[in-house]
Amino acid sequence: MNKKMYLVLHDIRSAHNVGSLFRTADGMGVSKIYLTGYTGAPIDRFGRKDSKISKVSLGAEDTVPWEKVGDTTELMTELIQLLHSDGVEVVALEQTKNSIPLHEYRTKKDIALIVGNEVEGVPEEILKHVDTVVEIPMYGKKESLNVSNAGAIALYELAHLITH
Repeated sequence: MNKKMYLVLHDIRSAHNVGSLFRTADGMGVSKIYLTGYTGAPIDRFGRKDSKISKVSLGAEDTVPWEKVGDTTELMTELIQLLHSDGVEVVALEQTKNSIPLHEYRTKKDIALIVGNEVEGVPEEILKHVDTVVEIPMYGKKESLNVSNAGAIALYELAHLITH
């Protein structure tokens, strides 16, 4: 990859979604995954593997570097500031009145993609600190996709963007 791509999983409640996103991150060449809020980690604080994450990720939790950041919005804000200080453009995947279609997004910088909770998405408090909010246009009757599916689509599009 010409540029680096990071993935931030914020308040993802399903271990299956976390595992799926790890597997996709590996396939798309993500440099590091940050697990924030109450998102589960592949290894808990007692050093035990999460069998649900590892079953779905097929070992990607061992190939993609990851870090558990913490449970507060303040820690999430600090992570965004740290990424900004490293020259990383922070992009949230969310449907808002100001979001742009994913396929229209362009940058020449390294990218950090934030995906949020399965029901609530990325909180407004976090959206205030990102550079861009992108959304996947929906053409059917449903307004959204499962977070692991949406994350996969976004990672694929962004990986293509930063490698060309």
